[in-house]
Amino acid sequence: MKKLLLFLLLMTSASFAGDFRHIVLFQFKATATPEQVKEIETEFAKLPSQIDVIKAFECGKMDNAEVGMNNGLTHAFLVTFENKADLEKYLPHPAHEAFVAKVKPVVEKALVFDYEAKEK
Repeated sequence: MKKLLLFLLLMTSASFAGDFRHIVLFQFKATATPEQVKEIETEFAKLPSQIDVIKAFECGKMDNAEVGMNNGLTHAFLVTFENKADLEKYLPHPAHEAFVAKVKPVVEKALVFDYEAKEK
């Protein structure tokens, strides 16, 4: 898990130095259908159009993880904010809370990691 986090931190560029990053990783339940997983991906990607404090958004699916490196986590989402105060506005936002309610029934495990981007 430590190697996975280090990899994610190194992969995020310093082009957003000073911004605040919110990394979210999901492992979906074995019972989650491909349609449910796609819905979560789609709904997460809609948040930037619903919450104005989101500066940037990226997502991706782990396709070729080394054995054991991803600890079962398969989907990554990176949300960038101008500062920590904007993250604090995002978390209780009704659109985010509605998204979290959709996620809970289909996600087995989630990992969230927040940090301020710094120059290399």
